[in-house]
Amino acid sequence: MSLRLQLNDYRLTTAEILYRLPDHPTLLQTYIWQELDLAPSYPQLRRFLDFWTRSLEGQLHSVRVAQQGPISPPALRHATACLTLH
Repeated sequence: MSLRLQLNDYRLTTAEILYRLPDHPTLLQTYIWQELDLAPSYPQLRRFLDFWTRSLEGQLHSVRVAQQGPISPPALRHATACLTLH
């Protein structure tokens, strides 16, 4: 199923979510979310953030999103040097 989604333009998406601690609102905590999602609308991430705002106490501060590129063949690189330590 993962391959089928990737062939339909879904990409591995990672979101770094900063939120305020409920008991200490001046402190920020980090949560990392990762899922296959479709840019630029990000329906899975939006669904998760909607759940967060409805169900969890930590107020969202910011969300930073990164996404993997499309499927491609593996890259092959040749070593430019070979070192031996004794």
